[in-house]
Amino acid sequence: MAATGAHGVPILEDLGDVAGKRVLLRGDFNVPLDDHGEITDDLRIRSALPTIEWLQSHGAHVTACSHLGRPKGEHDPRYEMRPVKERLDELAPGCDLLDNLRFSPGEIGNDPAFVDQLVAGQDLYVNDAFGVSHRAHASVVGPPARLPSAAGRTLAREIEVLLDLRTHPARPFVAVLGGSKVSDKLGVIRALLDIVDELIIGGGMCFTFLAAQGHPVGDSLFEPDQVDTCRELLAMGAKLHLPSDVTALGPGGEIGHPEAGGEVRQLGTSVPAGWKGLDIGPGTAADFCDVIGEARTLLWNGPMGVFEDDRFAAGTRTVAEAVAACRGFTVVGGGDSAAALAKFGLQGEVDHVSTGGGASLELIEQGDLPGIAALRGAPNA
Repeated sequence: MAATGAHGVPILEDLGDVAGKRVLLRGDFNVPLDDHGEITDDLRIRSALPTIEWLQSHGAHVTACSHLGRPKGEHDPRYEMRPVKERLDELAPGCDLLDNLRFSPGEIGNDPAFVDQLVAGQDLYVNDAFGVSHRAHASVVGPPARLPSAAGRTLAREIEVLLDLRTHPARPFVAVLGGSKVSDKLGVIRALLDIVDELIIGGGMCFTFLAAQGHPVGDSLFEPDQVDTCRELLAMGAKLHLPSDVTALGPGGEIGHPEAGGEVRQLGTSVPAGWKGLDIGPGTAADFCDVIGEARTLLWNGPMGVFEDDRFAAGTRTVAEAVAACRGFTVVGGGDSAAALAKFGLQGEVDHVSTGGGASLELIEQGDLPGIAALRGAPNA
């Protein structure tokens, strides 16, 4: 039977009659915790509720599993699942929860024996953890080889949105990339240059591009080993948009500590020695907004500056507002971009906020992920 989900991936309805069946659900419950071990944001748990509720309402017994933090293959009391279990009991009564997957070295190592433990006594498998589907971990790629499997509601939506965006976007397709390092996003930059109409570059990564154009970047974040690569990318065509001005912090200043002093100044594209460029400038923000406003498909991943420090938040705020106001189909690639949307109260103003920052970029870059490919190979696919 052919899978009915987008791009050949089986969805919940492809599992057949689930009444009385035991279902192993891979969720992404890697929630932020405070110093007391209490959850500060339960969005990742709540995002799995439509899948859990569908399974339970159709008579299935659900056992969820997830990692939490980075316990490095051994038991660590800081990463016990107690707070997740308590919240899950409130939101989805009757859903069991296994211990932290990463307490076992077999999870990251994709040990077949650990997969055996996970699927023992289970009839079906559902992956609703897009944020880890770019990892070939035991709980992600192991069960679909042994059990009828499906994408949960969150994962299925991510696949539909991101692969449609990659394969047939409405045009013009505009992508906005920010964040710290060019090296982290080289693959996706190359991939996007093949499919977008305009590519906007901001954040710390823009300074390596500016250096490739011959501009001094002072003490700004800069990757000397990527200058030649940036020069090659700039030579590929006129699709790339770089800042024409920046907001910089002078000598003696500290990020996140205005009380430490240090002058904040608007500069052009030449940053003097001792100064750090930490945000795009107002002229650049206005130019970027003009491009964003014309988009019929828009992807945003990565802030334009150190938006956590209010002195360097204006660029990210302006771009976020432009993304929210865009009349095209708008996709925000999770991570810091989603945090910025939340900070500025705009999270409800875009069409799709991805639940996986790194996973969303990898899917756009490569067109597939290990966890998605595994579902395509399931016995019922």
